[in-house]
Amino acid sequence: MPENTSSEQLRIGFLAALEAEGRGYVGGLLVTSRTGRPLEFQCTTPVRPDRTQEILYGRALRPWLLGELIGGTLLDRVSIKPDLVIVRDPDMLELRNHTEIPVACLDDSDSPDAATPSVGGRRLYFHRDHTSDSDFVSSRAHLVPGQADLEEPLERVQEALTETIRTVLAR
Repeated sequence: MPENTSSEQLRIGFLAALEAEGRGYVGGLLVTSRTGRPLEFQCTTPVRPDRTQEILYGRALRPWLLGELIGGTLLDRVSIKPDLVIVRDPDMLELRNHTEIPVACLDDSDSPDAATPSVGGRRLYFHRDHTSDSDFVSSRAHLVPGQADLEEPLERVQEALTETIRTVLAR
């Protein structure tokens, strides 16, 4: 069956950010098919909070910067919207408060949790205020091949961001 049929379609966004020494954070969003084929990639220029933002946001700075500001900007920019966004950094779960798209974080803990859905053999967890996203993911987990490596697309994003940072720093 073709991958673009509505019953079989699942676009997954992989969102990551890297800190560019002295320049702030660069974020990237790779949207793939359910089998990991790249559909679209967007990245930001370096974003650095100023001292006033650091003071005013306090501990909320990283979630605001990575989730709301960088993640929100990237989701707005992509023309192919993902059905699910996967992140590695828990601070990026803040993005879920600013989008209708479920956002899941890879679970690296060793403790078994039957309530946590598994996609591609990896357990996921969700923003504490959006735990119903788990139902959405569970209902579509069968669309992702069991041997899918959810880390690998995040690694591709990080490599692309490393290259972006190298290019920016060369200027």
